[in-house]
Amino acid sequence: MRRANAFLAKEHRLLIDGNWAAAASGKTFEVKNPSNGAVISSVAEGSTMDVDRAAKAARRAFDSGPWSRMAPSERARLMRRLAELIEVNAQELAIIETMDNGKPFKMTLAENVRSAAEKFDYYSGWATKLRGETMEVSHNTHAFTLREAIGVAGLIIPWNVPLQSAAGKLAPALAAGCTAVLKPAEQTPLSALRLGELVLEAGFPEGVINIVTGFGHDAGAAIVDHPSIDKISFTGSTATGKKIICAATGTLKRVTLELGGKSPVIVFPDADVEQAVSGTATGVFRNSGQVCAAGTRLFVHRKVYDEVLEGVIERAKALKVGPGLEPGVDMGPLISDVQHAKVLGYVGAGLRDGASAAVGGNSIEGPGYFVEPTILTGTTENMSVRREEIFGPILCAVSFDEEDLDGIAAQANDTTYGLSARIYTRDISTALKMSRKVKAGSVRVNGGGIDINVPFGGYKQSGWGREGGLEGIENFTELKSVIVKL
Repeated sequence: MRRANAFLAKEHRLLIDGNWAAAASGKTFEVKNPSNGAVISSVAEGSTMDVDRAAKAARRAFDSGPWSRMAPSERARLMRRLAELIEVNAQELAIIETMDNGKPFKMTLAENVRSAAEKFDYYSGWATKLRGETMEVSHNTHAFTLREAIGVAGLIIPWNVPLQSAAGKLAPALAAGCTAVLKPAEQTPLSALRLGELVLEAGFPEGVINIVTGFGHDAGAAIVDHPSIDKISFTGSTATGKKIICAATGTLKRVTLELGGKSPVIVFPDADVEQAVSGTATGVFRNSGQVCAAGTRLFVHRKVYDEVLEGVIERAKALKVGPGLEPGVDMGPLISDVQHAKVLGYVGAGLRDGASAAVGGNSIEGPGYFVEPTILTGTTENMSVRREEIFGPILCAVSFDEEDLDGIAAQANDTTYGLSARIYTRDISTALKMSRKVKAGSVRVNGGGIDINVPFGGYKQSGWGREGGLEGIENFTELKSVIVKL
């Protein structure tokens, strides 16, 4: 705790070209702890001028600096060293992240910080394994392909899992040979800055990783617009993703987008009810529902509906809600007063439209941005609470009567999103048929999580491209064909 507090008390600057620098404007902005609304630190407010400095530094490091001349095995060594430093400083990073984001410390440490280290370690192995192919063209021609780093990557990350998201974008970009300009969310910039200190300690060359804290409308927009940046990887809202697509047309940057979701959970009558209850409750209440792949629409066969619903209600009632650093806490606050008002607004609209709260539905009194774990019944397909992404601990539960797979899939697919889905059944045939019918980038049957080795991304308005696995690193490459006449 002492080390984390000492870090919070520092003057937090921008990491540009291997050095910490104040924002060109001299401005800073406050960072608040969502558990109590108190200011815990302040950071430099980067703007267009700062992004320009960072992008040019990244450009130099890519075009003529040591990074472009470094062997893939050496890049891998630096990445493994950074993974080790994250592990060594895991407790401090978890405290910083918990104070910044609000998520319970035990989850931050076990899931987010450890996952960040894992991503650098995993992608360090890919640095030496990107390869092209040779192909037969004619007897007097030799043709082959090359996988080349795309250049400078602009990485814009969200506030729900900040450190994990930073690693999830930096690791494949670095492994591919790219340099980067990273912009953390303005609500949660602190763990990225601590990561920047570890980057320097690990020995990365100047300009390879640059970190600009600031606001989306200024620093974020400047990253998308900058001519020296070749690639944008963004995780956040669908609305912002659409703006990025429009802005990127000026330079035709390559764009990867991991956006919103309104994911279905489908429970068939033969399902393991305890498994379905546990998975549903975890999926919607983890991180206070601030998860893009959260299962927020629950469809249960009428034969087991009451049992499943009662089980999830009991799980919701048993959750200990409170500040993330408090022992035994299962669910923390929402990220901000803005998000708090938004979530309660959706719940209020649903109740006014005729839904009922089986549990929860209210704000929790006291400091901080807390909302009760909430389950709504009686929702209809046209209600905003059932159609729109809420990003809060709100579950809409409905029943179905017939095991008409096409009909159930139609309900599950009745959304503009297509990020994730969960299916609970003991029948492997039903599981595989539904996995094909549901329009989602990831389908989990009877539980399971997202693994770094498995591609993750969405259909429809849930995004473009995939993160994780080979697909994740290929996002940061260009494919070049070489044809030689012999």
